[in-house]
Amino acid sequence: MTQHVLVTGGAGYIGAHACKALARAGFTPLAFDNLSTGWAEAVKFGPLFQGDLMDPAALDAAFAQYKPIAVLHFAALSLVGDSMSDPGRYWRVNVNGSLNLVEAAVRAGCLNFVFSSTCATYGDQDGVLLNEDTPQYPINAYGASKKAIEEIVKNFGPAHGLNHVIFRYFNVAGADPEAEVGEQHRPETHLIPLMLDAIDGRRPALTIFGQDYPTPDGTCVRDYVHVSDLADAHVKGLQWLLAGRGNRAFNLGTGHGFSVRQVVDASRAVTNREVPMTLGARRAGDAAALVSGSARAREELGWRPERSTLPLMIGDALAWSRKPGFSR
Repeated sequence: MTQHVLVTGGAGYIGAHACKALARAGFTPLAFDNLSTGWAEAVKFGPLFQGDLMDPAALDAAFAQYKPIAVLHFAALSLVGDSMSDPGRYWRVNVNGSLNLVEAAVRAGCLNFVFSSTCATYGDQDGVLLNEDTPQYPINAYGASKKAIEEIVKNFGPAHGLNHVIFRYFNVAGADPEAEVGEQHRPETHLIPLMLDAIDGRRPALTIFGQDYPTPDGTCVRDYVHVSDLADAHVKGLQWLLAGRGNRAFNLGTGHGFSVRQVVDASRAVTNREVPMTLGARRAGDAAALVSGSARAREELGWRPERSTLPLMIGDALAWSRKPGFSR
């Protein structure tokens, strides 16, 4: 029989890649999405249930119709700057929506839950390689809301038998190597697609926000993870739960950080083009450096971020952005 897995945000960037990885692993992904930022065209690997996490009745209907064996929860507001200017919206949508989801899963007896959290829960801890035991001190409402959801998921274990895997991942980049799905945000906020848009003339220039951070070249440093590697980790997390291996949190990173300027420099080798750039002020809520120092996902899940190199991430993103009919 078909085993459905409910994927919130399944029409979005990361969720669509996770749906493809689930389908390859023999599951049928059910994309639960309100299409506010996702794309119906990205739902290619299973059914779409158009609904909103703020609507418990829609959640109950999805669980009743498809009887999923697990939940992969990606749906969230995720712009750091917006979370600083409108924190209430992030608390309402991210936290209240997630609580609705967890309660609906428990009502339906769907007790395997993979939560897509973020390294933003750690805050700005310069010079620290972040592992799962690093204290969490979020510095923006986005990170704080994700940390709160982690606590909800943990609380529902002893009370209701909810089993969970939590993934705190770092900067996601790249696109499906086969270009079936990719990154298509409106507006776009991520470094690599913004850089490629500037190279291809879709925008006048890439803006570098801040040059005075305590990093080697003054620009922010991030640990970049290929979206397909990230999707594979979520399948492994699901399999971990289905094997009854218990509740666990994992960081998903490579252990290597790259500054904004290093990413721009790497693009030259891939595109053979210079990046038009302008300089801007720091953005509120941005940490100077976020780099994963954990080997837990490799050692316990057997996860290998094999495509998470700058040339592959930039190259896959470039191929997606130059696909016929692409628009951003």
